[in-house]
Amino acid sequence: MCDTLVSLTPDGVLFAKNSDRDPNEAQIPRWYPAADHEPLVDEVDCTWISVPQVAHTNAVLVSQPWWMWGAEMGANEHGVVIGNEAVFTNQPLGEPALLGMDLLRLALERAATAHDAVGVIVELLGRHGQGGPCSHEKPGFSYHNSFLVADPWGAIVLETAGPHWATEEVVGPGRSISNGLTIAGFADEFTSTTAARNASCTMRRARTQPAAEAAVGVADMFAALRDHGGGAVPVFSETDGAMAAPCVHAGGSVSSSQSTASWVSDLRGDPLHWVTATSAPCTSIFHPVRVSEPVDQGATFGPDPTNRYDAASRWWSHELLHRRVLRDHGPAKDAFGAVRDRLEHEWTAAPPTTVEAFAQSADHERAWLAGLVAIDQVDTRPTWLQDLWRGLDHAAGMPRDADPLSG
Repeated sequence: MCDTLVSLTPDGVLFAKNSDRDPNEAQIPRWYPAADHEPLVDEVDCTWISVPQVAHTNAVLVSQPWWMWGAEMGANEHGVVIGNEAVFTNQPLGEPALLGMDLLRLALERAATAHDAVGVIVELLGRHGQGGPCSHEKPGFSYHNSFLVADPWGAIVLETAGPHWATEEVVGPGRSISNGLTIAGFADEFTSTTAARNASCTMRRARTQPAAEAAVGVADMFAALRDHGGGAVPVFSETDGAMAAPCVHAGGSVSSSQSTASWVSDLRGDPLHWVTATSAPCTSIFHPVRVSEPVDQGATFGPDPTNRYDAASRWWSHELLHRRVLRDHGPAKDAFGAVRDRLEHEWTAAPPTTVEAFAQSADHERAWLAGLVAIDQVDTRPTWLQDLWRGLDHAAGMPRDADPLSG
């Protein structure tokens, strides 16, 4: 499950999103350059279907689950940013077609403004439909989609239910969306009440909507994505894990989502984006990235990740820290939280290059992990939660007890 929010500050637009997906589903930033095509000849091979290509596609930077063509969130060279949400409606789920994540990437590649992006999504939805498996781990899991689309001049909410859709211009000071329909009238007609309730979206929006309205800078957006519901540590339910707050941690027998990547965009001038490229924003560092400044992705993030542990992958190497912190979240995070916050404060004041930022954060994370391993912390979680994460570690082939020193 996910949350996306936008703040229309006096100085311009801020955007933020957590991508909540299967706990072992690695997700990393990827840059795709602008390109020209033969529109009557070329096709785009999306996740499940192919669609006709257009004459020109924009340069984009997207946060992409390892197995799909589309993306959970991203930006293009024109300063358009989009976040996607699963929504649960009373309309039938379609046959494999375009995923919401495919629609997001296609809109970024084809639009120069937020309004144009909404138009692209609506046109593709009408022509090709939405549908198909939305999870690699759970092939039967599918849903409809909502979007928060922003550019330096404003933002629009687009919600869908099968082929139906509605839009709402964001008038400020802020707006958030989650895993339920929110546009008046449209939500009344198309919401699946039981499914929306199970997604805990109302509880999370009660946190993200005030945060969106109050934010004045990127640090406020970082904090909104790291929110555990007002307390310092996540609160777990045996049914839904820690889904009741924006910083989602897996742990439920019915719903077990994990915040697998986080993104903040500062559109108040030359767009600058901040990505974790790792799961759990509460244990992660936000790094500055620009669409116009692609990096050597292999050198920066390691080999393309999958749902299996790879020590050379940046996403998976962070999982050693993240899963170690979960053993006793409060004291473990306190051991490095102040240093992490100070580093981000320095970076927001004077952003380093993307390569420099990721190199620095990798050094810090190795030191933080070594410190936690050295103290041999006690696992304070209930047995059922320990067992769930032990199963996730085993499925991914993680080192024993997520301990990098044990082999």
